[in-house]
Amino acid sequence: MGLNTLSYKTVSAKKETVEHKWYVVDASGQIAGRLFSRVASVLRGKHRPDYTPHVDCGDYVIVINADKIRFTGSKLDKKEYVTFSGYPGGQKRIVAKDLLSKKPRRLTEIGVRGMLPKNRLGRMMIKKLFVYEGAEHPHEAQKPEEFNFYSNK
Repeated sequence: MGLNTLSYKTVSAKKETVEHKWYVVDASGQIAGRLFSRVASVLRGKHRPDYTPHVDCGDYVIVINADKIRFTGSKLDKKEYVTFSGYPGGQKRIVAKDLLSKKPRRLTEIGVRGMLPKNRLGRMMIKKLFVYEGAEHPHEAQKPEEFNFYSNK
């Protein structure tokens, strides 16, 4: 018998054992890219101590006031979002200012989706994101908590 008889094992999260929480994030006045990366991190579960890369251990996120998001510098006028249908001449471009005025929810969804993994797991994670233009949301029954991004600092 050796002196060191203790056994340390890393515990990985499993799909069945993960408990998902609900969080509300107020986007009014927040900078777009920083908000998107923080929301993507919560959707992945990187804020949790039991984070496991191959398991969906992230939480549900409700983003309110998506129409009051902020861009720095001249990104509002110069940043373009490009879509392609697959057909000749099917490329569409829209400037961030127009997308924010027409579909602010879509702007947030595109930004967060771009920061998630591009695989089955990422497609499962994006389904846990709910974006609303106003301050109201229909998820009161889930008892969402206010998520504080700055509690770790």
